[in-house]
Amino acid sequence: MNTSILTQKNHGEIINASPEHFGSLRDSSDIFSNPLEIRQRMSEDGYLYFKGVLNHDDVIEARRELLEKMAKDGFVHPDFPLMEGISHPEKKIGFAPEYAMGSVALKNVVFGQTMMAFYQRLLGGEVRHFDFRWLRAVSGGLPGINPHCDIVYMGRGTSNLFTAWVPYGDTPMEMGTIMVLEDSHKKSPMIKRYLDRDVDTYCTNFSDAKDIESGKKSWPQFTFSGALSNSAARLQNKIGGRWLSADFKVGDFLSFGMRMIHSSLDNQTEKIRLSSDTRYQLASEPIDERWIGENPIAHGVAGKRGQIC
Repeated sequence: MNTSILTQKNHGEIINASPEHFGSLRDSSDIFSNPLEIRQRMSEDGYLYFKGVLNHDDVIEARRELLEKMAKDGFVHPDFPLMEGISHPEKKIGFAPEYAMGSVALKNVVFGQTMMAFYQRLLGGEVRHFDFRWLRAVSGGLPGINPHCDIVYMGRGTSNLFTAWVPYGDTPMEMGTIMVLEDSHKKSPMIKRYLDRDVDTYCTNFSDAKDIESGKKSWPQFTFSGALSNSAARLQNKIGGRWLSADFKVGDFLSFGMRMIHSSLDNQTEKIRLSSDTRYQLASEPIDERWIGENPIAHGVAGKRGQIC
């Protein structure tokens, strides 16, 4: 394991790097093309980590395209080579899906033959993907994401849905890589109330209902942002298991299901950490309407659902 993990943090909180608390993701590259093995291991581990299976040049081209657009908007330090992706010290960026939605090169990576064929093997049938592409362009010095499960953001269709996390450039842990909580996909009963929630559901009998319905108040201003905890350490003590991560390279990707608890480390470098999240499911199963179409409604007004609380 990279010894640099001794200094890693999540929201400024030092991650316990002892063997009982932190470990390395299991490499599943050797079974990438084996349908039976990947299904069994996904069930076993709750995630699949692959090294170097995506086309290197395609990933680098996506990185170049993204950084060029961000440089035009002032997020990349102009005194360094573009592809180093050094953050501008006075202009920060974080969640930036607009760059992913407009990137042809990124689309070729996440919806290309390699990725789609993999999910067909995993799911055993014709696959479709969400049209929305999540992009994290995390400036140097910014914190990671709080622990959460994806189902609270996209649970209106099938729950047999999978995330692909793809880094665009070599991404060591100190840049703020993703981490998953070991075996947490098997502990759903412990967090059932959380898993049953939807970030776009609001209470029609509460005083802010009209503001939500009009769009004056929008997610993530709701009481429930989707985070399971604001402390990776406290959550680990409650749920159990080790946090698992890796030093990612170009061509790597990580896949996991909707009930796998995951988070990310803080970016403690001067570089922008570029990564995307995309989702895949069987074409025959229902799909969450918030994330499909040319202009997905996402967490907008059209995606809100009222209920009596």
